[in-house]
Amino acid sequence: MTILLTVIYVLLGVALAAVILMQEGNTEGLGSIGGMADSYWGKNKGRSMEGALEKFTKFGTAAFMIIALVLNILMK
Repeated sequence: MTILLTVIYVLLGVALAAVILMQEGNTEGLGSIGGMADSYWGKNKGRSMEGALEKFTKFGTAAFMIIALVLNILMK
């Protein structure tokens, strides 16, 4: 079981690194003050590719941390 979790942990780490690098930077800057954040893309971000990458980052990071804790317990 430890070997399987370690393989999943490594693959998840590589996938998280790739997904984080694929995300666009937050370049709104001062545009968010003037109300430009309420554009079509701002309202429908959850349905876009960027929204999907953010969701995977959140859930992938949570899974990564949980697996790290489980592996730490199993290695003792």
